[in-house]
Amino acid sequence: MPDSLKLNSSDGKTLLTGLAGRGILSSRSPWLHEREAEAQGAKMRYELFDFDDRGWTDAQLNSLLADAQDNGFVGLNITFPFKQAVIAFLDDLSDGARSIGAVNTVSFKNGRKIGYNTDVTGFAESVRQGLGSIAGQHVVQLGCGGAGSATAQALLESGVRLLSLFETDAARLDGLVAKLQSDFGKDRITAGTDIARAANLCDGIVNATPIGMAKLPGMPLSADLLEQRHWVADIVYFPLETELLREAKLRGCRVLNGSGMAVEQAAAAFEIFTGFTPERPRMQNSFAEYATRSASCVA
Repeated sequence: MPDSLKLNSSDGKTLLTGLAGRGILSSRSPWLHEREAEAQGAKMRYELFDFDDRGWTDAQLNSLLADAQDNGFVGLNITFPFKQAVIAFLDDLSDGARSIGAVNTVSFKNGRKIGYNTDVTGFAESVRQGLGSIAGQHVVQLGCGGAGSATAQALLESGVRLLSLFETDAARLDGLVAKLQSDFGKDRITAGTDIARAANLCDGIVNATPIGMAKLPGMPLSADLLEQRHWVADIVYFPLETELLREAKLRGCRVLNGSGMAVEQAAAAFEIFTGFTPERPRMQNSFAEYATRSASCVA
């Protein structure tokens, strides 16, 4: 592995930041951050560090962080599959990131790498705006990784009565269940074993897995389990309408796509990177504009 990944260096006038993950070339983060910086009178270059596209191994995450810091980047966003793995390479964590055990934003300040998590508030606000109150409800969540840790906490903080978690990695499932039971009480979180039974009993379903991304097409559960009475939320936002949401719509379910969470977490990360207070409605409009432009290009 090379000692340096030879990243671009800051010219002192342009804020450098970016996103590290796999299968992220369709990410709207560059557009969101650069447009907001421009509106604030600043210059920013937001780069996509797609480990798949660049042929990098997971072990090169630490090198990316070090090189970005050395070359004047103000920070990096972190996404699948590195939200938990990145913690080992950081100097400190915000209280929120430490509590969740996952990081989606790294800030480089005073020679230190500090990890934050803006996913919890991002998802909670998206749910509030898109679905209203979910207090007292039974929710099934699929996925217990870095994003799933954040969405689970957001759901419980939003007043969900019972959260049934499903995850193919047994150790990951048990770990998150134990942590959440410690924080919120044993009667509010269960480790799911029968997805059909849980779907039959629940009010809402959240996909916190990467299944549905352009890189990982498909559905995290059978469409036959979806009923009109369910609401269905997906944190994936490229594509904006995943197969799960498309099937849910066909069955008359209320749906929540990943755009709200994407904008809210990006706004919070933008403030961490720049110190500027973002205008969230403007960022929401930028997101919608990007979707319109993309649709026009496809047409």
